[in-house]
Amino acid sequence: MGNAIEELATALARLPGIGPRQAKRFVYYLLAAPASERTTLADLVTSLGSQVRQCPECLRFHSGGANICNYCSDKSRDDTQLMIVEKDQDLAAVERAGTYKGRYFVLGGVLTLSGKGIIREQELVHTIESRLAPKSGHPMSTFGLKEVVLACSATSEGEHTADRVRELLAPYRDRVKISTLGRGLATGSELEYSDAETLRAALQNRHES
Repeated sequence: MGNAIEELATALARLPGIGPRQAKRFVYYLLAAPASERTTLADLVTSLGSQVRQCPECLRFHSGGANICNYCSDKSRDDTQLMIVEKDQDLAAVERAGTYKGRYFVLGGVLTLSGKGIIREQELVHTIESRLAPKSGHPMSTFGLKEVVLACSATSEGEHTADRVRELLAPYRDRVKISTLGRGLATGSELEYSDAETLRAALQNRHES
């Protein structure tokens, strides 16, 4: 039989930003906590699969009752703009800034300089093509997509990911503008941790990429 403490610490250490020593502290905290707290935490983790779904439009995870998330189902949002972000937390950060009112697409990760990492390339191409194609039943009407905003982090991985996205979007440059967040984001900063004022400045000063 394995060591339950070590096994749980190893599992927690796989979480982003959590090292072995911090993971071990979490385990000992849980051991000292009431059994009811451990049970509640276990139930919440278990319920993720049944209560959280992935939006088929932007691919972010949400716990709303509908299949499509509240941002994609909001008809008041601007269909002419599509912002591409690395992860769900980045989308949340942009929303907190309160400046952007367009649509989103979540890549689901970044590409490292060593070639590791996975992003949703096929889904992104499909999204771009579907937003440029005529709506069903209305051959002369389109979604009206005019601008794709690359909102990747100002890190080496974020820049490398943005370069790959530019390659994927190259065939559509004659039909859609591709822009990048402007000054405001410090080099090395992740979108997720940027404050609202910084993101507003980056959005307002975005430039064609």
